[in-house]
Amino acid sequence: MNKPVLPLTYEQLDHWIESLQPALLAERFTMALGILRGGAPLALMVSHAVGTPVAFLRYDRGAREVAWDSTLPVPPRGSKVLLCEDIAGRGFTLVDCIAFLQAEGLEVKTLTGAVDDLSRTQPDYAIDARGYFALFPWERQAYTERYRDDWARVEAGAASAMADDHEYAAYAIDLDGILLPDVPLARYDEDLAAALAERDALPPFEVLPGIDLRRVRAIITGRPEMDRARTEAWLARHGFAHLQLVMRAPGRHDESPAGAAAHKAGAALRAGVTHFVESDPVQALLIAQQAPLLRVIWWDALTRTGMLVGARAWS
Repeated sequence: MNKPVLPLTYEQLDHWIESLQPALLAERFTMALGILRGGAPLALMVSHAVGTPVAFLRYDRGAREVAWDSTLPVPPRGSKVLLCEDIAGRGFTLVDCIAFLQAEGLEVKTLTGAVDDLSRTQPDYAIDARGYFALFPWERQAYTERYRDDWARVEAGAASAMADDHEYAAYAIDLDGILLPDVPLARYDEDLAAALAERDALPPFEVLPGIDLRRVRAIITGRPEMDRARTEAWLARHGFAHLQLVMRAPGRHDESPAGAAAHKAGAALRAGVTHFVESDPVQALLIAQQAPLLRVIWWDALTRTGMLVGARAWS
């Protein structure tokens, strides 16, 4: 994938559909139809925005078969429906679903979360993602190496199916404030050598964030690269040597909250993780802003509580 990623959040998609409300109301759709699974959230958003009933289609890509998958009946012939899908791709999903509905005598218009250069059809309503790789919130696991490997096998015709989405969850964690206490910044200013020695002697926290450490792919720290040897020695002493250690390159990112957050956000995306656990609340907000589909958790070691955070620039 050589295109830049265009992350689309639930909030952005909801705002976009809300902006379409006058046009959608004017269409007087009888029903919004979501193609399971990617089209379902959009069909529900349309339903909430304009009050139309919602139903679903199920599509078998291999057999190119469409099935009605709803307790509601197919609308009467001549009804106008809005068919919703996450992306107008290069495949035949939209083409076949439109043909299925037209065979039922329905007038069909289409809404997709994104349209790009490879789209086989041009939807009536879509976010223009040409030149980008659109990524939806229900696809955040696509960042992980395991998901991409499984997807490639399925696309190549392997018999094995994809795992459930939650099984692709992968974590990266901050270091100071997560595995061991933070040393106050004033100590470094007073006596750097003494502060580093104090940090090296600290034991790990007795209570760590409640995640399965087998799912942790990397430790991503704001410590500079020059601290690698002593940091790796501490990790080895306390049983964390197996975790990949990603440290800050001072020439690329400074030690300010914004610089550290930019380093961590970029490293988390490169590591292919779905979740990042951060000890500093300001950095957590900045990371969430820069990586909108990453699940960012602010972990407060003092209260032993975590908080899922999200952020968008406000103007």
